[in-house]
Amino acid sequence: MTASLQGVFHVLNKSIVRLAIPVAIGALALTACGSDEGDGGGAYKIAYQGPLSGTNVALGENMQNGIQLAIDEANESGEYDFEIEYFAADDRGAEGDATTAAQTAIDDADVMAVVGPAFSGPANISAPLYGQAGLAAVSSSATLPALTEQGFQTFLRAVPNDNAQGLAMSDFLVGQDGVENVMVISDSTPYGEGLSDVAQSELEGAGVTVERETVPADTVDYGSAARTVVDSGVDALIYAGYYEGLAPFATRLAEAGFDGIGISGDGSNDDELINLAGDSVEGWYLTCPCTDAAEEQATAEFAERYEAAYDTPPGTYSAESYDVANMIIETIAGLGDDVSRQAVYEALAGAEYEGLTKTFAFDENGEFTNTAIFMYQVEGGQRGYLGPVEELAAG
Repeated sequence: MTASLQGVFHVLNKSIVRLAIPVAIGALALTACGSDEGDGGGAYKIAYQGPLSGTNVALGENMQNGIQLAIDEANESGEYDFEIEYFAADDRGAEGDATTAAQTAIDDADVMAVVGPAFSGPANISAPLYGQAGLAAVSSSATLPALTEQGFQTFLRAVPNDNAQGLAMSDFLVGQDGVENVMVISDSTPYGEGLSDVAQSELEGAGVTVERETVPADTVDYGSAARTVVDSGVDALIYAGYYEGLAPFATRLAEAGFDGIGISGDGSNDDELINLAGDSVEGWYLTCPCTDAAEEQATAEFAERYEAAYDTPPGTYSAESYDVANMIIETIAGLGDDVSRQAVYEALAGAEYEGLTKTFAFDENGEFTNTAIFMYQVEGGQRGYLGPVEELAAG
């Protein structure tokens, strides 16, 4: 199945405006430099770097499926004079596997862009490599603020960073009755540390007392950490990490009698958290720079096509990754015979693309210009979508 809308491409230095170009989804305005368009043809690859094995594979598969669906729809549409192939670069969500994963994508000359890296730690390692290769790395999920502050040449973030997510967590908790003391716990990953820093700063700025702890993601027994939380008497707990750590931690917290508000971020926002922790995460809040594709009108049809293709509803960042893949496909189409890694990057960096989930645009550092954060809550053994945090915090 395909969804066809009208696209508009503005091509700099050509005085050509191509109107009524059928595209897989959305409308794109981009700039590029090069010779007149030719007949196109051939095949190009879009890579995805993320956890396709290991303990956080569920998050990786959410994104992979969204990308694959975009590619399949584009190829089946008959609207392009080239084929798109999918290239998997599995980094297991681990920094130690990031270099190898990135290099496999770089070494394949047909790879024109990468969706990812998915996680902030691997992104911090892989982004310089992609920059040296002139290969665009467009992450739909890596939220560490520092990623766009280090001068990585071809890294683009297609998601609000943790400055927005940490602020949203703070605003939400400040708006809850009786929240005066909060413990912020990092899993010691770059993602966890970055999110913790922002959340702590925002909470303290709002006059909330904050206790800061680190509980590494590879902790074997979370019992001691759980007792520390309960003994502290805090009103709420922020866990900055992934579901692989939160699941056993939440289990121990429940056993220890923690009855405060629990909140975690996009790294924990997956059904696998509930599969692993069961009733222990009942009532927990989960923030994400991602909407629930099945609940939003703009993504409802996508959600139906996704479930038909994969026999499961779209998960965290499925729709956002679908949008990013389509943005790349349309960028390639707009370049005609001038397709190269550098040309694709330059066009993407200057693009404004209206996707299903949001409008994608980047500043001069490759930072995403939208800051919306959304809230979920585990209720009745399921993740329920509550909507934009801004609205919830405002009451």
